[in-house]
Order: sequence, then structure tokens, then C-alpha cells
Amino acid sequence: MNLSKNNNKEILNNEERERYKRHLSLKEFGEESQIRLKKSSVIFIGAGGLGSSAIMYIAAAGIGKIGIADNDKVEISNLQRQVIHNNYEIGKYKTDSAERRIKELNPHCVVKTFTERITSKNALETLKKFDIVCDCSDNFGTRYLINDACVILNKPLIYGSVQGFEGQVSVFNLKKNSPNFRDLLPKPPEKGFIPSCADNGVIGVSPGIIGILQANEIIKIIIKKGKVLDGKILIYNLLENNMKKLNLSVSQQTPKINDLIENKKDYESEIYCENVATISHIEFQKIYQSNLNEIIIFDVREKDEFEKFSIKGSISLPLSLIKEKKSLEFIKNKSAGKKIYTLCQRGIRSETASKLLFQERIDTVSIEGGIEKVGYVNNLT
Repeated sequence: MNLSKNNNKEILNNEERERYKRHLSLKEFGEESQIRLKKSSVIFIGAGGLGSSAIMYIAAAGIGKIGIADNDKVEISNLQRQVIHNNYEIGKYKTDSAERRIKELNPHCVVKTFTERITSKNALETLKKFDIVCDCSDNFGTRYLINDACVILNKPLIYGSVQGFEGQVSVFNLKKNSPNFRDLLPKPPEKGFIPSCADNGVIGVSPGIIGILQANEIIKIIIKKGKVLDGKILIYNLLENNMKKLNLSVSQQTPKINDLIENKKDYESEIYCENVATISHIEFQKIYQSNLNEIIIFDVREKDEFEKFSIKGSISLPLSLIKEKKSLEFIKNKSAGKKIYTLCQRGIRSETASKLLFQERIDTVSIEGGIEKVGYVNNLT
């Protein structure tokens, strides 16, 4: 970041001075630090629980350019912790929801959204335009991908993760001799060692606190004040209300990262997650009635069941065909540009179908209660 003291040509206007007056009155901060924030750019990978609080506090602090990368849409189950979104944003892309909230909070921020999955094909091109990368993702595959891209691009990476009542924060790749995520965890854990997402509940305030701590590290790096968590892992347990800091050093066994292709298998490690996205029949009805052109419904019951009754517009795709992997190209071609919902009689087979498709890198949402709830209750058949 080219933020030298003699290069601060930008001046805060009167409205900005009023907005940031509590910053400007801090003797450790002042106008120079505020201008540094204004001239900086940060991209957030994920606009979920961690991203919600981190993004809002960074926007409020006055970061000049904010990037948000997320390809998910807001669901009602998100709102327990993803406070950047609200009821009116359900069914809309998280990037759009987050951008609207930032503009409401601080119109001085320039926002750039990326409504797509970060992959080895677009990671370098996306991240290189920003000074700092903040990892607010929720799976190992993305964490390794973002880490490796930051090492290649020489970008500081702000790491955060949460589970239950506990969270972790660290700063990777800050300097030439700083550790990166692979010094903490060289390779993704084997299947069976990662707790199932279904068991990985989280108290709502946990990602909020960890996200704020991530935002704090970003600010300290930009204004060059305080002790940054470089070479440190901060672990915060909310249930016991205690915090501890562990040392992390560069490992001689950590392989040098030269490109993204050689580690491609690590970026797919999130397929170990056994949970799938689900939606209640009530929320699905709202989406069905207002966004039918943007979704596709695969009914995974057997063909004879489908022929007896089905939801208007749904497509028959028996679970047996999905298990045999004979329908993957059909699914990809048919669902291009649309969000996929799986449906069965009671929601059991559709969840199995979604798990199988997730392992093939196809994101879907299973409809809870199946057609017994959706069709009969909501008269969509």
C-alpha cells in the first residue's frame, strides 16, 4: 500500500470531518490515519456471519474501497447472525444486500461486488485490485485458495473462523517472513476429522465478535499502529469469556506456493461438508411466487410419483439417476444462471440429492417438508 506520510494529498471534506470526528480526536489516530483509511481498499471473501460485522465496521471507519465476493442469497436462517442483511433481503444476493447496507451507513465508500464463487480461475484477478484481503469464508477449500492467492500476490490476509461459542483470528502473510494459513494447517484435515456442518452450530454473537476483531486488525495494518496478530493466533471463547494468544511461526516443511494449479485438490476440500442448504416450505413459497424465472426445481422422487402430482414448473429427476451420476451435465445445462432447489415427498431424499450434487460442485437448496408441505399447504401443485 502506497500510503506514505508525504503522499496524503486527499483532504477530508467537512461532512467527513464531522462523521469521523471521534477518530480525529484520538491522539493515536488523527487526520493522517483517517486519510490512510480513505485511500485504502479491502476485499471480503464472504458476506455471512463474519463478513457482516467486519464489513459494517470497516465501512463505518471510512475505508475508501470495499470489495465483497459471495455467490449466496439471503435466507431466513442467516438472520440469526448475519446482521448486515434483513427480512426484506431474503431471496436476494448477499452482495447486493451488503452493498445497500454499506451505502446506507457510509455513502463515501466505493463498493465493488463479485457475485460469483471464488475459484482458482478468478482468485488472482479478483484479489490483486485490493490492498488487503479479509477471509470471512466458511469452508477449508476457500481458505486454502485465498491463502495461496495472497501469498502469490503478496497481500496481507486477515483470517477468522468460528464454531459454536469459540472463534479464532490471525493475520497471515503480512511481511516477507510472516506465516500463512498453511503454517497453521499444511493440508486440509482428512474426512471424518472435520465436524459435520450439521453439528457445527454457532451462537449468533460469535461471528459478530470475531468479525469485529478482523476489522480491528485491518485498521491497525492500514494506520500502522498497535500490535498486529502477525505470527499470533487469538482464540476467544465466549462461553467461558476468556481469550488466549498462541504463537505461530513459519514452518520449514510448508511447501513454497508458486501457483494455484498445483494445490487444486485442496481447494475442493469443502466437499467433505455433509450438510446442505435447506429452506422452509413457507420461504420457498415466497421465492416461487416472486422469483420463478430465477430458480429451477428438480423433483427427485421416482417418475411414477412425479406423474401422480407435482409442482408446476418442476422437472423430474429421480434420486437414482443422481446416484449413478448420469444426469450431471443435464443438471448443469438446464440450471445455468439459476438457483437449484431439490424436492421430494418429505424432504429426506431431496437432502440426500443435494449432498450428492454438492460433492460434484453443484450448489442446491433442499426444500424442507417436501411436496407434502409445499404442494398441499401452499396449493402449488
